[in-house]
Amino acid sequence: MTTDDRLVSLLQELVYARGPSGQEDEVRTVCERELQTLCDETRVDAAGNVIGLMKGLKADAPVIRVMAHLDELALVVKRVNEDGTLRVNPLGGIYPANYGQGPVEILADSGILPGVLSVGPQHTTADSARIWETKIKGGNVAMDWNHVYVFTRMTPAQLREAGVHAGTRVVIARSRRAFLEVEDCIGGYFMDNRAAIAIAIGAAARMRDQGVRPAGDAYLVMTTCEEIGGHGAAYAARTLPGDVSLAVDSGPACEEYGVALSDDPVVVYGDAGGLYDKSVADRLLACGRELGMDPQCAYWQSYASDASMAKSVGQTPRAGLLCIPTENTHGYEIIPRNGLNRCVALLAAYLEKPE
Repeated sequence: MTTDDRLVSLLQELVYARGPSGQEDEVRTVCERELQTLCDETRVDAAGNVIGLMKGLKADAPVIRVMAHLDELALVVKRVNEDGTLRVNPLGGIYPANYGQGPVEILADSGILPGVLSVGPQHTTADSARIWETKIKGGNVAMDWNHVYVFTRMTPAQLREAGVHAGTRVVIARSRRAFLEVEDCIGGYFMDNRAAIAIAIGAAARMRDQGVRPAGDAYLVMTTCEEIGGHGAAYAARTLPGDVSLAVDSGPACEEYGVALSDDPVVVYGDAGGLYDKSVADRLLACGRELGMDPQCAYWQSYASDASMAKSVGQTPRAGLLCIPTENTHGYEIIPRNGLNRCVALLAAYLEKPE
């Protein structure tokens, strides 16, 4: 199996693992296994972050925290309705159109239950107000979470017995998590942020295989709850040593930002969470060019990362962001396959020579 094949295989395994915010156990297990083979020390902190330490060569080199988040966009039960359907709210920036009707899995206390994200019959009139108002000939209102529900075919008593209640997470079913290869691209749910986890692990593997160490200590931090506020990253930035928090994430490939869905990584200079440090972004850009790449530069809006959120609350002195170009962010996401390899190479080069 080639390095590229191993990277894609790891990515698929990560996507199959369920990881709604605050319940990232399955993804955490995969990350722990991988980091234990690559890092000098591995542990899970009190916030649930997986931390792998790669010891550096120089005591005076910057200590870097590379952050990629464990959690995926998901749903949370608001209430169990009298008919046994579930009223759900989003965990993170997701809308019904991003998921569409289809199989979901309810992470009940007793185990995983099947469900279907549903809208209801479309052969309806104004007598079905909830459905009618989303129709063009009805209210023409954009569909939101109050218009959909999770079908369970169970009674409230059965759901209570199974351990389904307010706060229960609901995720895209495993049957919908297999990749689709489209020419030179890979499509699937939760490239955000499983692709970034694969990139961080891939960079550590590349350095090991090449007999290279980071300049200073490098902490690979797989963080919790990024999609709902970056809680894990803020805790890690506060409790771990470090001069730079460098997030790795998915970045929107769209004309608005001048970013193409190409193999070239994206170096980000700012987002809605604040400015990234120019010295960090400039060095990432230079590392890419030294490798013969042409990294894209971006300034995101309607976006924040582990690093910018940590910096915005004063938990890290410096911050950076490296992204893989992604189509359909927060939906059925598409990435260039070779973009994974290029991001791996760029991240490894930066850790070796961050200054």
